[in-house]
Order: sequence, then C-alpha cells, then structure tokens
Amino acid sequence: MKNNEIKISFGGVMAIVLTIVGLVGTSGYFYGKNSNVLGTTVATPTGAQQPTKPVVTMDQVKSLFDGKNISFENKDSKILFVEFSDPSCPFCHVASGKNGELNKKMGQQFILKADGGAYVAPVVEMRKMVDEGKAGFVWLYANGHGNGELATVAQYCANEKGKFWEVHDLLMSSAGYEMLNTTVKNDKTKSGDLAAFLKNAVNPTEMKACIDSGKYDGRLTSDMAIAAQFGFQGTPDFYVNTTNFSGAYSFTDMQSAIDAAGK
Repeated sequence: MKNNEIKISFGGVMAIVLTIVGLVGTSGYFYGKNSNVLGTTVATPTGAQQPTKPVVTMDQVKSLFDGKNISFENKDSKILFVEFSDPSCPFCHVASGKNGELNKKMGQQFILKADGGAYVAPVVEMRKMVDEGKAGFVWLYANGHGNGELATVAQYCANEKGKFWEVHDLLMSSAGYEMLNTTVKNDKTKSGDLAAFLKNAVNPTEMKACIDSGKYDGRLTSDMAIAAQFGFQGTPDFYVNTTNFSGAYSFTDMQSAIDAAGK
C-alpha cells in the first residue's frame, strides 16, 4: 500500500481510498486528532506528499443524476449541490441543522441562528432551494466516522419509498446520533433496532426486510468510489456545481458560489 492510501473496510468489502488531509479555508474546520477538521480522523504519514485535488467538471456532477444515486430535481438545474456524508459523522450532523445540541458542543462558530448563533446549516438551505425548483441535489455516502454503513443502507431503502428526507432527519437528530454511534453502529443484527427507531417515517417491518436483504450494500462501495474520484477529504464534503467546500461550512460562506452558479 502506498503512503497516501488507506484501506477501508465497509460491508465486508475492501476498497482503497485516497486519504487527502489538508487545511481548508478559514471557514472550514478539520475533524482530526491534531486539528479541527470537518471530516474523517485519518492522517497521511509524516513527510508524505499530499495528493493534488482533482479538477471536477460539470459533466461529472451531472452524471450523478443518473437515477441510481439519491438525487432530487435534475441535472439541468443551473445550481447543483452534491453532499458526501456519513450519518454517524458529528460534523455532518452540524451541517444538517437537525442536532442543535451537537452544534453547540462543536464550538461557537457552529451554533445555529435559531439558538442565538450565526451558523446557517447548509443542508437545510439546499433543501429549500430544491423544493423551490432552484437547484438539484445529490447525496452520497463517504466513510467519515465509521458507524454510518447500516444507516446509509436504511437511507437508500427509504429513498425507494420516497422517504429519504424523513429518515435522514431522524438519523441526524440527537437521538439518531446516539443510536448510530453507541447502539447500532454497523451491526446488521441491530437492523430491527434501527427500523424501530425510524417507525415514524417508514414501515419498520419493510425497512428491516430491506436492510436485511442486502440489496443496497453495494452502494457503500460505489458511493465511496465516486467520493475518491471527487477527491474526497473527509465528511461532510460539499460541491456547488464544481466549487468544493470540504467541511461543515455555513451556507453563508457558500453564497457567492451559489449566486455565480445561478447566473
């Protein structure tokens, strides 16, 4: 294995994914051992050369709206959002805007406006733009915290029923964060517990059957492959068209890129 690669196991499948760790802009914070990185706790060996972030094209972004991925609206929208996320990742919860208590714990800069802070959760605002027909949105899994595999499968199961956002919001709640990181993790024998937790959004019997079937297990592999092609650095990782925001940026920090994309 090369120094700038890490082998990650998900769902029994081994994949080699580029580990890209570097500082982002002043609005981004790394979630790592020695710094606030908005992403996975991995590190490149001391002295190793950092891989160059690939140039992402609009054709690549539009190709994600292929009917296989979790997507909303279409590739012909002027503004296209892409989110690489892990349901167990703390900073993905921060960006979701559904777990205000965790936002507070992560620091002053992440306190939601509703709680007296200045942070505007980007996923909430992106969804508003999608609902208003102003943007398209794609959600893909990337391993950023280690306990989100079963939850990701559940989200794919929910998506086929048109219930992605309902399940997403439950998983991104304080109770969802606790369940994924302390109870369920990636243990398939806990599929019933996860399905029961999601009962207010989907039929728990159908959800458990879908998770147990393994029909979406392959999405863990394919989503991670796409993340690597996009130069995944850690979760959450956002794109506004081809402009990358690696971390739990406030929506206000993305506004200029969104305005430019909408012209």
